[in-house]
Amino acid sequence: MSDTTQNGATATAARLSADDALTPAQLADKYGLTVSGARPGLVQYVRQLWGRRHFILAFSQAKLTAQYSQAKLGQLWQVVTPLLNAAVYYLIFGLILNSGRGMSKDTFILFLVTGVFVFTFTQTTVTAGVKSISGNLGLVRALHFPRASLPISLALQQLQQLLVSMIVLGLIAVSLGSYPALSWLLILPALTLQFAFNTGLALILARLGSKTPDLAQLMPFIMRTWMYASGVMFSIPVMLKDKPEWIANLLQWNPAAVYMDLIRFALIDGYGSENLPPHIWAFALGWAVLFGVLGFVYFWKAEERYGRG
Repeated sequence: MSDTTQNGATATAARLSADDALTPAQLADKYGLTVSGARPGLVQYVRQLWGRRHFILAFSQAKLTAQYSQAKLGQLWQVVTPLLNAAVYYLIFGLILNSGRGMSKDTFILFLVTGVFVFTFTQTTVTAGVKSISGNLGLVRALHFPRASLPISLALQQLQQLLVSMIVLGLIAVSLGSYPALSWLLILPALTLQFAFNTGLALILARLGSKTPDLAQLMPFIMRTWMYASGVMFSIPVMLKDKPEWIANLLQWNPAAVYMDLIRFALIDGYGSENLPPHIWAFALGWAVLFGVLGFVYFWKAEERYGRG
């Protein structure tokens, strides 16, 4: 054996002997190794999501196309379904229970349809968010990508559905005598804030649903209760005028009611500011920021655990 070979073998043996004294963490640090699937930093995670923006959009569009692929009416069901719900609610709450007292027939119909469309946006986003991880385990386990892509893409899917519904809602408003006005422009910031709120809530429930699949079975009951408490089918101030004021305030300040009220105010002639709780835009912004930021951070905290176990 040459001196060079012998010296190299001696150096390698010495290095291996020194490595034996190091902990696994020290070895990993020494050789630049990282844990497979480890959670990246928050800023890096945001960058990764931005890098996957085309995948997020394509995934949402694919889900939207596939949703009604087996139905003859296809994408029309995304409008027909909330319209049928609104018709049922009008029959029960408008004609039988007269919950539209104080409004004309046309105003109440527009009030009701707006509430159903806007609340359905939150309802479907939350329902999809709960199953966004548990319902896509094959994708999660097979590919490495920011897992927040899934609930965000499903929230985008519901936003695309809502935009179609809003065109129909506009046509209904015109047919009932409520014509386009500058106030209609308020719909855009209201929907933007609602989308941020919905996405944050979907991220929270995506993490919870990934470990507790039974949560998806509870969501229809939770959402139904939330719907009845948000004034979808009736005016909260009118229906609760004989109750303590704090009850009406509590219901009007809940996020679903806030976003419905803003869009009703923008869309319905005669739905004045007296129907809105004070500082409603501040509440709308606060709910969007609170749930959008906290929901994102809460989901990111468990990034490395999705799809395991």
